[in-house]
Amino acid sequence: MKKQSTTNNIKVPNKNSAILKKNFPHCFDKDGNFDFDKFKQELSKNDYIDFSNESYEMDWLGKSYARLIASDEATTLLKEDKEWNKKEENKNSENLLIKGDNLEVLKHLSNAYYEGIKMIYIDPPYNTGSDGFVYEDDRKFTVEELSKLAGIDEEKAKRILDFTQSKSNSHSAWLTFMYPRLYIAKQLLKDDGVIFVSIDDNEVAQLRLLMDEIFGEENFVTQLVWKTRQASGKQVSENNVSVEHEYVLVYQTHKIIFKGVSRNRSSYTNPDNDPRGDWAKHPLDVGSTKDERPNCFYDLIDPDTGNVYHANPNRVWAFSPESMKRLLDEKKILFDSAGKRKPYLKKFWMELKSDSKPVSSWLDQKLFKIKYNTEGTKHVNKLFNGNKIFDYPKPTSLLKILINQVTDSTDIILDFFAGSGTTGDAVMQLNAEDGGNRKYILVQLPEQIDEKKNKTAYDFVKNELKIENPTIFEITKERLIRSAKKIQEDNKKAKEVKELSNVDFGFKVFETTPIWEDYNIEAENFDSQMELFDESKLTKEDLETLLTTWKTYDGFSLTQDLNKIDIDGYTAYYLDNKLYLMDKGFETKNLKKLLEEIDANKGFNPASIIVFGYNFQSKILREIADNVKNYANKKQIEIDLITRY
Repeated sequence: MKKQSTTNNIKVPNKNSAILKKNFPHCFDKDGNFDFDKFKQELSKNDYIDFSNESYEMDWLGKSYARLIASDEATTLLKEDKEWNKKEENKNSENLLIKGDNLEVLKHLSNAYYEGIKMIYIDPPYNTGSDGFVYEDDRKFTVEELSKLAGIDEEKAKRILDFTQSKSNSHSAWLTFMYPRLYIAKQLLKDDGVIFVSIDDNEVAQLRLLMDEIFGEENFVTQLVWKTRQASGKQVSENNVSVEHEYVLVYQTHKIIFKGVSRNRSSYTNPDNDPRGDWAKHPLDVGSTKDERPNCFYDLIDPDTGNVYHANPNRVWAFSPESMKRLLDEKKILFDSAGKRKPYLKKFWMELKSDSKPVSSWLDQKLFKIKYNTEGTKHVNKLFNGNKIFDYPKPTSLLKILINQVTDSTDIILDFFAGSGTTGDAVMQLNAEDGGNRKYILVQLPEQIDEKKNKTAYDFVKNELKIENPTIFEITKERLIRSAKKIQEDNKKAKEVKELSNVDFGFKVFETTPIWEDYNIEAENFDSQMELFDESKLTKEDLETLLTTWKTYDGFSLTQDLNKIDIDGYTAYYLDNKLYLMDKGFETKNLKKLLEEIDANKGFNPASIIVFGYNFQSKILREIADNVKNYANKKQIEIDLITRY
């Protein structure tokens, strides 16, 4: 019988460790610990590799702390908003809105959604000095604990702890904040997954280096540039430079192919009935001078009329004489019979490698129809009856382009800096447009709305939504509700009304919640310290929260419901070979019925039975363990009995 604590086992899977175990299993000991010396020997068998201490790497005060936090267990539980989730529009939804610190949420998602997310988009704090970012951490390490856990000396440990508690907004603070979140995010991405991160000049250099380290420099795709606004006097620096852009850094896990921009098929016709099909006129010259491309500076002669087209010293031909001759032989040059207009290249549709053009790293306003940041503000204001309740939301046009380029119709999109909920809005809009079934997962901290800085938002949440302590989370939630309603209303008014009955306009809500007070007993010490925790304090809601947390840790998505199983009057919970026994009152008769049911029902075959130890007497636990073991041996099957505390 295995023993586990409630959350100490809820850790982030390590994709790199899994790869090493797969390819170098002999470099791990019986306890699963990695033997680096063996690994070095293996690598050095055929190739000389210098394992010197000197190497190129990014370092900052707090990096060891950030690494520790990234791998540390969760310190919270996951609680379901049952009243909200059972509403008709939400009960079957696969969209998620989660309230809580995104680092904690990511840890909870790390098993259930491991390598399951196709696209991540985040718009983190830019650390401009005016965006309110400060590093705060409520984890309580002593100097000695941090020194031991992080493998650093006590002097450095003290400096790090002083810095983490100082509400700093330095580069180091920002990197310490971002590292564990991006580290876990990488574990969530599919093999063909991609992450987009919005950023500006304040931290773009640091972010690029950080993502090189986490995702691998070879997995950098591009640095998109997006024109965010028109020039104005307010944005002009003292150097007389108007900063009008932001960046979107793009990294892949292995390989992602952008869908590209559809070519205009209507410009391809066949007026001369060319047997090669539709074609379009393309310029035969390019914007290079004769000095730049001397080989392309020559006179072109129409072989049919003898008309001479003299070379332009400031705009030479696009092809060398040899290539031009081949095009002439293939009759792909279109000449003016009068010799007055310049010739053109006949470019045939059938010869195009693709019916789309590559995506430019410059997110062209006209081509992509991406609006300025002001569009995002106007859209949200309109949703909230003209009230400005959120500063600088991203326009849905930006998110729709990114999502449309890299996702298929059933993919999951994650945004763990949800803000006003633009990503969720964009997903719903795209699904309504193309009939897709993309799902979103949004995470937002219940950050308090400052009444002085944004009284409009504060008053809206408090007075209209009737929330006593207004937070940004409530804005996110309300935006999703209103966006879903607007999309459906706009569709009804459209010239071509679409069938939207299959579009998921609902969402389920969960939140992180602290582990119960005084609930800190290590599993192996439970028997001797049982009196330290009074299980009678636990409510039905507490057990449901624990069950939600456990099922997610065991690999079930938050939108998957466990099935209630009646075992001779005792309610258990079952899904995909896992059986949960949570409540008190499990007796010998229930155990007998359980084994009978496993034996008789071929569709009921739990490979793991997970028991909440506090609600089971040691006598019945031993009885369950002995009988399950005997039954499994008799049937020559494996059933794990896991007791969690």
